[in-house]
Amino acid sequence: MADRTAPNCHLRLEWVYGYRGHQCRNNLYYTAAKEIVYFVAGVGVVYNTREHKQKFYLGHNDDIISLALHPERVLVATGQVGKEPYICVWDSYTVQTVSILKDVHTHGIACLAFDLEGQCLVSVGLDSKNTICVWDWRRGKVLAAAPGHTDRIFDISWDLYQPSKLVSCGVKHIKFWSLCGNALTPKRGIFGKTGDLQTILCLACAKDEVTYSGALNGDIYVWKGINLMRTVQGAHGSGIFSMNACEEGFATGGRDGCVRLWDHNFKPITVIDLRETDQGYKGLSVRSVCWRGDHILVGTQDSEIFEVVVHDRNKPFLIMQGHCEGELWALAVHPTKPLAMTGSDDRSVRIWSLIDHALIARCNMEEPIRCAAVSTDGIHLALGMKDGSFTVLRVRDMTEVVHIKDRKEAIHELKYSPDGAHLAVGSNDNSVDIYGVVQRYKKVGECIGSNSFITHMDWSTDSKHLQTNDGSGRRLFYRMPSGKEVTNREELKLVQWASWTCVLGPEVNGIWPKYSDINDINSVDANFNNQVLVTADDYGLVKLLRYPCVKKGAKFKKYLGHSAHITNARWSHDYQWVITIGGADHSVFQWKFVPERKSKEALHIAPQETLADSNSEESDSDQSDVPEMDSEIEQETQLTYRRQVYKEDLPQLKEQSKEKHRATAMKKRERAPGSGVKLHFIHGYRGYDCRSNLFYTQTGEIVYHVAAVGVVYNRQQNTQRFYMGHDDDILCLAIHPLKDFVATGQVGRDSSIHIWDTETLKPMSVLKGSHQLGVCALDFSADGKRLASVGLDDNHTIVLWDWRKGEKLSAMRGSKDKIFVVKINPYLPDKLITAGVKHMKFWHKAGGGLIGRKGNMGKTETMMCAVYGWSEEMVFSGTCTGDICIWRDMFLMKTVKAHDGPVFSMHALEKGFVTGGKDGIVALWDDTFERCLKTYAIKRAVLAPGSKGLLLEDNPSIRAISLGHGHILVGTKNGEILEVDKSGPITLLVQGHMEGEVWGLATHPHLPLCATVSDDKTLRIWDLSPSHCMLAVRKLRKGGRCCCFSPDGKALAVGLNDGSFLIVNADTLEDLVSFHHRKDIISDIRFSPGAGKYLAVASGDTFVDIYNVMSSKRVGVCKGCLNYITHLDWDKRGKLLQVNTGAKEQFFFEAPRGKRQTIPATEVEKIDWSTWTCVLGTSVEGIWPVISEVTEVMAACLSHDRKVLATGDDLGYVKLFTYPVKGKYAKFKRYVAHSTHVTNVRWTHDDGLLVTVGGGDTCLMIWAHEPESHRELKQCDSEESDIESEDDGGYDSDVTRENEINYTIKALSTNMRPMTGVKPHLQLKEPSVDERPPVSRALPQPEKLQTNNVGKKKRPIEDLVLELVFGYRGNDCRNNVHYLNEGADIIYHTASVGIVLNLTTSCQSFYVEHSDDILCLTINQHPKFPNVVATGQVGDTGDMSATSPSIHVWDAMTKQTLSVLRCFHSGGVCSVSFSATGKLLLSVGLDPEHTITIWKWQEGAKVASRIGHTQRIFVAEFRPDSDTHFVSVGIKHVRFWTLAGRALLSKKGVLSSIEDARMQTMLSVAFGANNLTFTGTISGDVCVWKEHILVRIVAKAHTGPVFTMYTTLRDGLIVTGGKERPSKEGGALKLWDQELKRCRAFRLETGQIIDCVRSVCRGKGKILVGTRNAEIIEVGEKNAACNILVNGHMDGPIWGLGTHPSRDVFLSAAEDGTVRLWDIPEKKMLNKVNLGHPARTISYSPEGDMVAIGMKNGEFIILLVTSLKIWGKKRDRRSPIQDIRFSPNSRYLAVGSTESAVDFYDLTLGPQLNRINCCRDIPSFVMQMDFSADSAYVQISTGAYKRLVYEVPSGKQVTEQSHIDRITWATWTSVLGDEVIGIWSRNTDKADVTCACVSHSGLNIVTGDDFGMVKLFDFPCPEKFAKHKRFLGHSAHLTNVRFTSADRYVVSAGGDDRSLFVWRCVHAPH
Repeated sequence: MADRTAPNCHLRLEWVYGYRGHQCRNNLYYTAAKEIVYFVAGVGVVYNTREHKQKFYLGHNDDIISLALHPERVLVATGQVGKEPYICVWDSYTVQTVSILKDVHTHGIACLAFDLEGQCLVSVGLDSKNTICVWDWRRGKVLAAAPGHTDRIFDISWDLYQPSKLVSCGVKHIKFWSLCGNALTPKRGIFGKTGDLQTILCLACAKDEVTYSGALNGDIYVWKGINLMRTVQGAHGSGIFSMNACEEGFATGGRDGCVRLWDHNFKPITVIDLRETDQGYKGLSVRSVCWRGDHILVGTQDSEIFEVVVHDRNKPFLIMQGHCEGELWALAVHPTKPLAMTGSDDRSVRIWSLIDHALIARCNMEEPIRCAAVSTDGIHLALGMKDGSFTVLRVRDMTEVVHIKDRKEAIHELKYSPDGAHLAVGSNDNSVDIYGVVQRYKKVGECIGSNSFITHMDWSTDSKHLQTNDGSGRRLFYRMPSGKEVTNREELKLVQWASWTCVLGPEVNGIWPKYSDINDINSVDANFNNQVLVTADDYGLVKLLRYPCVKKGAKFKKYLGHSAHITNARWSHDYQWVITIGGADHSVFQWKFVPERKSKEALHIAPQETLADSNSEESDSDQSDVPEMDSEIEQETQLTYRRQVYKEDLPQLKEQSKEKHRATAMKKRERAPGSGVKLHFIHGYRGYDCRSNLFYTQTGEIVYHVAAVGVVYNRQQNTQRFYMGHDDDILCLAIHPLKDFVATGQVGRDSSIHIWDTETLKPMSVLKGSHQLGVCALDFSADGKRLASVGLDDNHTIVLWDWRKGEKLSAMRGSKDKIFVVKINPYLPDKLITAGVKHMKFWHKAGGGLIGRKGNMGKTETMMCAVYGWSEEMVFSGTCTGDICIWRDMFLMKTVKAHDGPVFSMHALEKGFVTGGKDGIVALWDDTFERCLKTYAIKRAVLAPGSKGLLLEDNPSIRAISLGHGHILVGTKNGEILEVDKSGPITLLVQGHMEGEVWGLATHPHLPLCATVSDDKTLRIWDLSPSHCMLAVRKLRKGGRCCCFSPDGKALAVGLNDGSFLIVNADTLEDLVSFHHRKDIISDIRFSPGAGKYLAVASGDTFVDIYNVMSSKRVGVCKGCLNYITHLDWDKRGKLLQVNTGAKEQFFFEAPRGKRQTIPATEVEKIDWSTWTCVLGTSVEGIWPVISEVTEVMAACLSHDRKVLATGDDLGYVKLFTYPVKGKYAKFKRYVAHSTHVTNVRWTHDDGLLVTVGGGDTCLMIWAHEPESHRELKQCDSEESDIESEDDGGYDSDVTRENEINYTIKALSTNMRPMTGVKPHLQLKEPSVDERPPVSRALPQPEKLQTNNVGKKKRPIEDLVLELVFGYRGNDCRNNVHYLNEGADIIYHTASVGIVLNLTTSCQSFYVEHSDDILCLTINQHPKFPNVVATGQVGDTGDMSATSPSIHVWDAMTKQTLSVLRCFHSGGVCSVSFSATGKLLLSVGLDPEHTITIWKWQEGAKVASRIGHTQRIFVAEFRPDSDTHFVSVGIKHVRFWTLAGRALLSKKGVLSSIEDARMQTMLSVAFGANNLTFTGTISGDVCVWKEHILVRIVAKAHTGPVFTMYTTLRDGLIVTGGKERPSKEGGALKLWDQELKRCRAFRLETGQIIDCVRSVCRGKGKILVGTRNAEIIEVGEKNAACNILVNGHMDGPIWGLGTHPSRDVFLSAAEDGTVRLWDIPEKKMLNKVNLGHPARTISYSPEGDMVAIGMKNGEFIILLVTSLKIWGKKRDRRSPIQDIRFSPNSRYLAVGSTESAVDFYDLTLGPQLNRINCCRDIPSFVMQMDFSADSAYVQISTGAYKRLVYEVPSGKQVTEQSHIDRITWATWTSVLGDEVIGIWSRNTDKADVTCACVSHSGLNIVTGDDFGMVKLFDFPCPEKFAKHKRFLGHSAHLTNVRFTSADRYVVSAGGDDRSLFVWRCVHAPH
């Protein structure tokens, strides 16, 4: 029988011929050791040219395409392609991995670059967004990521002179990036007029913000900042592929084959034209240059590397060559010399010397070459071509012997016969031609048996036969040389083959995987001498197998290196080497063959050597003869722990179901019971599928786990405490070296690991997001800082954590086979081992990854446990056969037999080891495993008297061992925990059922006892009194599912799974009687009440049998059920039975005969039932949950006082309901402890305890019942039920608006006015009739605009500077006004600006870095961070691009940005809060999930993130004294959160403690001492919470919603602000004591009917208030005096804007019905007039003595300025007035409205204002109007994008263009007209330019648009897309813009932001 193992010999990569020049750039560098580093295929190569040696880096598994060199030039980063590509950082000296960066990019990594210090690495992906990612590469952590560009990026570089700046370039773009926080923000380079917009291929950064870049046309573009400064034209003839900066200057290389050197200022030094040199050729193209001192390295497109010495630059050395374009298929080896011949689609044939590692000959052919062969004498070389011809050359001088073309299709294989007489040529024409060599290659035969192309051929040794393989997988034989097919198999039996290169045939069956019929193996070659076979396949793997290998799926060793398909593999003539060639990677690999005997010596080779070899990642497993697997292990490896429904899925399921059941939910639902239960004791320990999960804690307690509970057991007091943080089965447990913390891992879709404190039982950290299905092994490092975990996913992912921070340090796929144990090296925390099925692996951390190697041992055993020994390289592992393996490093030193059967657990002591095995023996060993010092057998005989139970059997399988406190702690597979005294006696401490489900449960009628029966075939009696022990156990012949005590407690009935049942004596458990009448499981069994005369027995056969207990006879059968029976209950009289079935039917039967009865529901409730354990019927309708499609209620039990119904369901919940449970979806209390289904629940006889059993978790849990009276307000274990009441405390318009508001981002805003027609910049100009002759005799054209400052020299305006902002965002934002600097300044925001106002000077300063509206603001109160502010803004999707929502953290005084946090809160950030230390920042999103995120804002790192609530969260705030606790409030929501590591844990507020409390919409939060929290509600109440339990309600703290609360850190006083009418007692502002018991109210003297406070803040003796009406008011605490600091329009848009003709004041008119007068020099509002109606437009008269106001209802008013008296008013229109104007001579008033009309009024006729005329035929509504300077014309811009001119006052339209051109206008506010066509930008397809104003000087025009931008242009601007400056700050939609007199200021009015911005004009100097 052939050996089935992998061969013992191996291959070692010795040389790689080639360099990857195609599709890559900048991939060739000098290292510090003057070696050359580059890559080819999937291998990083370090080439020492002096010694002509290569080293290889083999850490990638696919093509490498990018490379960067660390500034110290030792480390290299390489990036690869692939579905999950990764980056490796490796050492070029040792070629070992230093770090692996993964899990971010997809498709591939296109570019890499290190920064100046070498700390950060930037990478660019090949995904559709070309993601850019910045790494802290040593830690493998992403610092920032952002979408790079929509098109390919070719190069990226750090600016080496400015920190945190990068430049990227690519297809038609260059971008300049700045890194701040976690945000990468790009600015696009502006090509301007200096150069064409084109593709930039490479770049280099220089000093002073200068960047040099190489373009596709061969120019060098020089950038200063983001602007193109100049170009160096024609630097190269065509594209510049590479640019390299060094000490001397810059080197560039281009497609023109030239390398140019430049000095630091980019002045040319010299040119090297490689095409002209000896080795050069036409079409040479440079892809990479590196200039270092006097040497230059050049890499070319055609895979050559040149080295040029600068002073001798005409003679470059060619130091590496390879094949280039097309695929490489042809390979032949010389029959007698160490030579290899290759031929490729690049049409060249090359001969390589395998000794000198060099190319020794090259010859170019006419056609692409596809195969090659050398004649037996080594004289001729035959080449098969792609066009169907073949050529024969002389090897000596490459001259042609013959060229023959007999075929049309490619020749894919040719071979000379061993006697040298014939050449067989196989083509894709499906035939093989035979040629005679001596007859000058005359055709002598052909073989035509195949019906597909020929792939492989071999000759027999006697040259008489040929075998072929073809593309259809057929193997055929021919007689030679005639070519006749051989069909007689007998003839072939004796044939010996000269070579074996075929892939088909019995000898090579083993090269194919077991169940595949794929043809992906391209080449095979057999080495007959050493009996090995080498294969090459499509996946880039070279495999070594034994030859012959007859059975499919043979074992192999595999070698990576080639990236994609390997086309050919051949042994050299003397079998010293294997040569393999790659198709797409053009490379030739030369592997050294190391035969078996040498392999042994190889153990002592240098590490470098072993690495090159270790990539022979052994095959699936190395050996084939796998020993039998132990049954126990077999069982365990098959467990998957998959669930139908994971607890994580419940919220979604609930939401879905809620929709369905909305209607029923509206009804009044039954309240939860007042009493509750508390977990008291658990009988059970999980030993059957877990190991090493039992430890002593610091205090000598014992910690272990069972079900979903971590248990801390005190053996002195026999009590247990519980960690209840998990919600599903715990599978593993590890203890911290200090024995105070424990880590536990659970089952789950996204399974979590909890690290908790065994004293306080509080979670310290929760680790999530890395393991699917479950966590099966954990280990702490010796210093306790790290934790390693292994997942249950298919790859058994290993993760290394910094657990306190919750940070994932490294992760890697562990193994395909199950891993049982992971251990961190106690001496070197970067190393770890994993052991499991058929493997043992040794790992070390490398950045974000782990590198693993298999342990070297003969045949691989399954390892069950492992520990480190007394030094860092010693490891001991226990196998499944009972051996202990002793390892040094990765090598197995020896094995010691320790146990019979598997060694399940071992533990290292100071001076030795302890082991435990399946044989039930505990063994103590010395420190080298030489001697076994002592053994302890676990037997009943040695059980000590104090034991809490009985051993079920002797020598149970031992699963866990731990030592401490003079004892050995042992956990067994049978669920027992034992303590072995060193002297021998054994005490049993805790026990539970063994593996198998537990269903049967009965409580004793008058004693504290219960009985359980399980599928583990035991019946057990448990003592429920404080002694908590198992009193008796009896083995049954079958498992059982039910049991029941007789009413007197003397007998116990047990139903078994085979349809039989027995009655036993309840004390001795001996049989009294037994019956077997049914086949299916007995599912329930019940004695009738009273004397217990009858026994009802229900079975899965759908019958209930009734037996007479005394006579032992069956007396009745209940028939008629359609499904198996699940529950039974008797009535009190013992006459009636109630039955439930699996089909959810409810039946009634009469005893004893079993006659079926139908009883109406109303009567059922009146019947007095003896017990109630049924789950159906109207009286328990409410126990079925909303999501009953996925969950079943398994069991129920009514307490004896008939008040509380307990239920158990198959999600592991125990719930309590108030009985009767009528109506659907009753409220309940629920408890999680069981992991999967709860199979049974029972109350004890006095209702003092509730007993529950779990199915899969084998536990018996005892819960103490705490009636209502005893429950002080202590934490209850339960979570309340979950459909909240629909009533949320009332309605408030402000709350509704805030909740429903949709924030659009500015970039997506659409037009504000309902415009129609074609935009001006898209209109086609009609040619005017009279084009004037060039030399005009006419008068010169008049001025376009009457200029008001004639006489002075007119100066254009260069810039606008923001001077003042009138406005505050109070109507939909809250808590956004704060004091700074001890109350000297205040800070608030409006639109997208943060405003700091100095209260003494009233000067404002601005933070303007936000790109969109600010929604929230908070200040850092920690003294270490004075004046640090965080603001959050609106954003689009959370894709981390520039339009994503972001938070800016900035210094309020310097306006310096400290950090930018881009976040995934799509929609925007609605709340921010700093933690107590000021280091953390909490943010809440407007996304549908209302995500809550915590940041380390200084690093820009996200600490944790979690879905907050399904509805809007308004505010989330940290407790002022904490960095880990915070509270969030929102729509019917209050949650109390804890940050544990990286996980956010939360508790809902519990209301049940207060009668009739309901969950309202919560709006605000404040904090008090001793864990008090106050939340303000929509109804005006304030709720007071202690921890998360409601303790008190302050009713009607305000009459309306409490919008804001503020906790003063100094004295703990609390300020509240709400919505209420000012009255004598009350006010919208109140100051309270620390407990919210007493308060003082303040009135805000604003004159409003209702005050609505949105923000409060308290300083020294002052309270700062922000209102809904955009006022900010300072209130004195002592005198209650109010001082209004800031005014603004309360509702927008502000439409009207009028500037005074001579003073710096202006008027604004808005939707809120007010007109306000603002003074710019005084920086304040002077006056306001309430009009009672929304106003639309406003205008001063030319003298400034009158004001005209147009209203939304069509009315207009004229006021006198001095008295503010109405001079006249009129309403001739019914729709809004859009613009109103006085004529320059003050005679006429023009009124333009939405009714497409302009009315003229003559003011000289007095105040009755009769209309004298109107303009007709206006195509749409009027937008803006301007009078001509002589008051004779008016121009009107309309909503149809048309501008019209009319005469005044006649209203006639002027149509003649030449006439219009001569008019001089008094003002210009129109956005239409040829003079202003340039103000329309390209991207206004959905949005408009809304307003404009020409300066008084007539030289500039300023515009406002729907994007919220103010732009400054020159006037006139008749060219499209004119140049301009843009000014940001407003929200979307500017409504109006005006110059003040003498062009001193520009005022702009905001639509969405209700704010007025005043910009100072900066005039050009004279």
